Amino acid sequence: MEKNRLLYLSYQDVVDTDLSMPDIIESMEKMFRAKGEGRTEMPPKPGIYPGGGNSFIHAMPASIPDLKSAGIKWVSGFPDNPSRGLPYISGLLIFNDFETGLPLAVMDCVWITAKRTGAATTISARYLARPESSIMGMLGCGVQGRSHVEALKVLFPLKRVMAYDASEEARNRYAEEISTQFELEVVPVPTPQEAVTGCDIVVTAGPMVRPPHATIQPGWLDEGAFASLVDYDSYWQPAAMQATDIFCTDDTNQFRSVQQAGYFKDIPELHADLGELVTGQKPGRQTPAQRTMTANLGLALDDMAVAPLIYQKAVEKGIGKWLEL
Repeated sequence: MEKNRLLYLSYQDVVDTDLSMPDIIESMEKMFRAKGEGRTEMPPKPGIYPGGGNSFIHAMPASIPDLKSAGIKWVSGFPDNPSRGLPYISGLLIFNDFETGLPLAVMDCVWITAKRTGAATTISARYLARPESSIMGMLGCGVQGRSHVEALKVLFPLKRVMAYDASEEARNRYAEEISTQFELEVVPVPTPQEAVTGCDIVVTAGPMVRPPHATIQPGWLDEGAFASLVDYDSYWQPAAMQATDIFCTDDTNQFRSVQQAGYFKDIPELHADLGELVTGQKPGRQTPAQRTMTANLGLALDDMAVAPLIYQKAVEKGIGKWLEL
């Protein structure tokens, strides 16, 4: 009888599978369709908060029968880590066999978290942004700043990125890297407003903080623009969010749970979640002039839409280390 074993995949192993962003977007759109049609399972993520400040560790289980995917991600976010030479986001993902429940793989989740978050914004933008959107504002020039450009470029004719970060060094380094990697004009800007006003797509991806610093003011976001709030409501004044015509999220139940924890205290009426947009149960953008916004909180379903692709490629390419159970 063959011994039960699991595949361990380090961060570099996950990267070496060379999974493409278009494949990630495609798998996640299938997942959101299944979610909208009631064929997924995902409880709101519980968390613990060691370390003080805005640090967190979340447990994120989910199941997607359509993709024969089930598992859990144990992910942390510690805002002071970069000053220690450590990543802000870290953690592990356990991928289980859908038929037996046995663990098939344990993999680093940092790369997956970055890519699937950019992909979720891009799927939202498919329904909420103007298809001709070409100017992107990126507030936060870290990991998410990079993955969002990569993902949005798959579906939109991006030409220019207005890049803001509180660190001048970070935004200048980002501009140099992104302009070379994606052949885009990247303009490092010294003020947040310059990365919002005049942009078709705006992404805020700084640290999640409570209370929010609420830098973005009413009137900054242009008519016809789409904004993705990757860092919850940290960047946005309530009045600036209230000025949007359509306000969405990736999962309504999880959003309500986050509200109970003290975030998003004063926002517009929630229009739809991403499953409802993908399945057509709720309309997305209806006129070119509408200001649209999504607060995608990060779903375990996102990770479980990517995990089977990583596992399959790793097995095919002989990547990783097998461990006996």
